Amino acid sequence: MEENKIHMKKAIQHALSNVSENYGGPFGAVVVKDGEIIGRGSNCVTQTNDPTAHAEIVAIREAAKNIGSFSLEGCEIYASCEPCPMCLGAIYWSRIDKLYYAATKEDAAKAGFDDSVIYKEIDLPKDKRSIPSIQLMREDAVKVFDDWNKSSNKTPY
Repeated sequence: MEENKIHMKKAIQHALSNVSENYGGPFGAVVVKDGEIIGRGSNCVTQTNDPTAHAEIVAIREAAKNIGSFSLEGCEIYASCEPCPMCLGAIYWSRIDKLYYAATKEDAAKAGFDDSVIYKEIDLPKDKRSIPSIQLMREDAVKVFDDWNKSSNKTPY
């Protein structure tokens, strides 16, 4: 358990240094495999003008690059705050085994980072969401899936 606290402290330190350096939002994360940090991330949305550059995403990208795989099975992620829906999705897609987080999404909302609108939007029917979702050319897109399914030269993920 003590090792978990050491890794969480690193994630929180990344968040704190991000605040003091005014590099981005108050979020930090580390990805750990076999007790070693293989990916580090701090929120750099405003610095890079990349709305997807959340701490968890940055840490996942670095970890995957460092181990040369899109699968982070056998890894854990430590986040200074409960992940937003995008980051939670990335954690699942990367196949990380376990998520540890410190602050809650409610704590983040009090600091001006409120994801509740996204959670609410996901639960709404598509025609009731604030961003219109308009389906076009489904048949053409389904053919691409058919080609994928038939391909013998693919890497399933």
